[in-house]
Amino acid sequence: MTEFKSTIKTRFRISMLALLSCSLTSQTPAAAQKTGAKPNIVVIFCDDMGYGDLGAFGHPTIMTPNLDRMAVEGQRWTNFYVAAPVCTPSRAGLMTGRLPVRNGMASEKRRVLFPDSKGGLPQTEITIARQLKTAGYNTACIGKWHLGHLPEYTPNAHGFDEYFGIPYSNDMDFVGTDRKDAFLHPKTDYFNVPLKRNDKILEQPADQHTITKKYTEEAVKFIKTKRDKPFFLYLAHSMPHVPLFRSKEFENKSLRGLYGDVIEEIDWSVGQVLKSLRESGLAENTLVVFTSDNGPWLTFRTQGGSGGLLTGGKGGTFEGGMREPTIFWWPGKIKPSVRPEIGTTLDLFPTLSKLAGAKVPTDRVYDGFDITPVVFGTGKNPREEVLYYRDTDVFAIRVGAYKAHFVTQDEYGSTEKTVHNPPLLYNLNEDPSEKYDISKDNPEIVAKLQAALAKHQATVVKVENQLEK
Repeated sequence: MTEFKSTIKTRFRISMLALLSCSLTSQTPAAAQKTGAKPNIVVIFCDDMGYGDLGAFGHPTIMTPNLDRMAVEGQRWTNFYVAAPVCTPSRAGLMTGRLPVRNGMASEKRRVLFPDSKGGLPQTEITIARQLKTAGYNTACIGKWHLGHLPEYTPNAHGFDEYFGIPYSNDMDFVGTDRKDAFLHPKTDYFNVPLKRNDKILEQPADQHTITKKYTEEAVKFIKTKRDKPFFLYLAHSMPHVPLFRSKEFENKSLRGLYGDVIEEIDWSVGQVLKSLRESGLAENTLVVFTSDNGPWLTFRTQGGSGGLLTGGKGGTFEGGMREPTIFWWPGKIKPSVRPEIGTTLDLFPTLSKLAGAKVPTDRVYDGFDITPVVFGTGKNPREEVLYYRDTDVFAIRVGAYKAHFVTQDEYGSTEKTVHNPPLLYNLNEDPSEKYDISKDNPEIVAKLQAALAKHQATVVKVENQLEK
């Protein structure tokens, strides 16, 4: 009981600090970027974080004071989605503003890229980094890439001036004998994943105990030294993807155990990034977006995260697999609020292009929308629907408050699919946990969602599959 009361008091103090911080203005040194200059952009992208893993999104025992403060100072988006429920296609969607099925970055046979994969994000695709380079931005990718490790697919080949990180998931290049035991009792020697700076290997295996700390140090260094031009920083944490590692400073720190330690170190990292922006006088000219690539890996139980009130997790098309905890932060530019409007990582490409003054190309289909009217409170949300792709097939669609499941399948461990006719139907505003099927009473809504699916499918053209090479 004493421990519980202490936790509540700590959370209360954090909340009060966050509320007070809204009235504070950051000091701007003389060397800061000029007012009215193109904004700096920072996207912080986690790996396998669940919707319910942050204090600001309801977790009772993981302490995330920096993200909680960020949420109070900025916008907490409660209906924000990713392009796919697994790593590679989700990242392809974020980077290009296009559904992964359009560039071959989705497959039923190999759901993500592996160290022996021959494919990757095609050079014909335009990443956010390449797009912002046309607008005069410095660009850096720090962390996990997972869009191809061969030379033509690396971050440096896709518009990033600098790269520091790992080429794919931290559980790959496994060299142990018992994979299950290696996840339960992880050692860095079990996973021969390389840590690279551009094309040079710095560590192999990467010391994953210090990897979050190293990413953070690199991010802060980039912010402090690349101020001659506006910059785009993509900080893609390789945690909390299993195997879980944290630095010594965070060992046994969280009431949530090992997983909580990892999240709390990520929270510390976010705090360091925001602190560096404030101290450099850049905070009021920098948009920071925090989210994750997909939902929690539930099969790993306490070593996986939580979807909170959402059903499902990583790999699946229920809400927990694709709806992510998301925060937009830009002091003095966006009004602190909770945004219930629908948004997705696909929207970042056109939105960031708009902010940077870069024209979105017209020679291809884009699936994202410019959501600056919502961010700045100037107009109506242009996004009305979400497509829930599992690999190359649409399993569900959301239009407004309503979501229809045409096909369902277990996230992992089963190849059996259940086709629903009529599809399952949920009102996500009233039933975010997807418990109560209302399809029988709403045939007209079902028909509307079926028509929306057909309209989308007519735009999809088959392309070469990159994950099956």
